[in-house]
Amino acid sequence: MNSVAAYDLAPLAAIVLAGGLLALVPLAWVRLRHRDARPAARLRALTVLTLFLTFDLVLFGAFTRLTDSGLGCPDWPGCYGSASPLGAQRDIHAAQSALPSGPVTQGKAWIEMTHRYLATAVGALILALTVMSWIEARKRYAVKGATRLAVSPWWATATLAWVCLQGAFGALTVTMKLYPAIVTAHLLGGLMLLVLLAAQSRSYVRAPISLAPGLYHGALLLALLCGLQIALGGWVSTNYAVLACQDFPTCQGHWWPPMDFDAGFTLRRGLGEGQEGGYLPFAALTAIHYAHRLGAAVVLAGLALMAWRLNATGDRGLRRWAFALSGVALWQLASGLANVLLGWPLVAAVAHTAGAAVLVTMLTIFITRARQGRRTAHSRAFAAGHLRPAS
Repeated sequence: MNSVAAYDLAPLAAIVLAGGLLALVPLAWVRLRHRDARPAARLRALTVLTLFLTFDLVLFGAFTRLTDSGLGCPDWPGCYGSASPLGAQRDIHAAQSALPSGPVTQGKAWIEMTHRYLATAVGALILALTVMSWIEARKRYAVKGATRLAVSPWWATATLAWVCLQGAFGALTVTMKLYPAIVTAHLLGGLMLLVLLAAQSRSYVRAPISLAPGLYHGALLLALLCGLQIALGGWVSTNYAVLACQDFPTCQGHWWPPMDFDAGFTLRRGLGEGQEGGYLPFAALTAIHYAHRLGAAVVLAGLALMAWRLNATGDRGLRRWAFALSGVALWQLASGLANVLLGWPLVAAVAHTAGAAVLVTMLTIFITRARQGRRTAHSRAFAAGHLRPAS
């Protein structure tokens, strides 16, 4: 395959324009749907819609990775210096002819470029959200006695900065040839976007949840464990270690198979490379897979405990949360087992990523509402302390 420059910025303007045009559709929908609503309501609607489209983008990113389309266009931001695979057909055909089983095909090129167009559109929506948030905040600041926005515009600004960083990781994913640490960081960055947008979307509406301190801190710990487990899952996927164990509950017929954790969790290495430049040993792939299994046991136990505690409160709203968490846990267990026992089918793999994204979004919303409840309780306690007559 002929060498191609890693970066060719010639098609950047066309790709940004394409993403901007795609973003105009949801922006117009929000404007028409909420034309009589207050500005804060429009901001929340745009945040929720951007959250939904970011969720879709995370799933399409997983589809891109799982179909081995990440190098369908081996340069960035375009495809062989063109804004679409249509202008790169000759180069794609040459690359495919030189290496028929390689990563470059017409189909994979379109998958990769579609992912880039959608990512650019999400970035444009977040830029619009940031600009609109600052405009509304400035308007309120200029009016004496006006209430502040429920969500500081700095949150939208932080989200914009994060999506730019996420774009940089996307570029490095391509130019560094699917370097596992970069690909995993790109996956986690997409989920962090969900966290930022979900927290903002819920902060526009006050719907506090009253939780005992132990349950609240337990939810924070559970979110941390889920984040670590998702990072392990990303490491499994980016190292193609899913099929290192094809039986369950044992692995390769053993409860503790031969494993090489040092090689498996060396971050500074290319895809499939060992510590000393050779191939990554199979025992390293086994270690990566098995670590994710052990993490799954811990997280599932944590979800079960949290669901049981929430259900035991007797509160109808908290019981609904218990059932929702239980449902996602069962979804993840079923899709994870399907990946192992059915030979890593594409549907199960994407479903497993979807479950992780749903879990992250749910926990973010749950914790955001619980924080609202804690603030409400603190405000009431403070007011009661000042209203109590002096003794």
